[in-house]
Amino acid sequence: MTCLHAVRTRLSTWALMVVLALLLPGCAVVTAVDVAASVAIGTVGLAANAVIGTARIAGNVVGATADAVLPGADTAP
Repeated sequence: MTCLHAVRTRLSTWALMVVLALLLPGCAVVTAVDVAASVAIGTVGLAANAVIGTARIAGNVVGATADAVLPGADTAP
């Protein structure tokens, strides 16, 4: 995610919260903000899981390549 995209997303989230605060009664605003925050946190969690999964796969590929290229120790007695 680029910096501009993050700023734009944050500004749109704040704008949505301000509009909801003006149009809805108190309890509904709290509920709507809670749902928006939960969705945002869930999205960040999914993105983090994708990055971690990609790093694990890349690590496995590097390890397998190293095992295939580098000479290993003989295990025969």
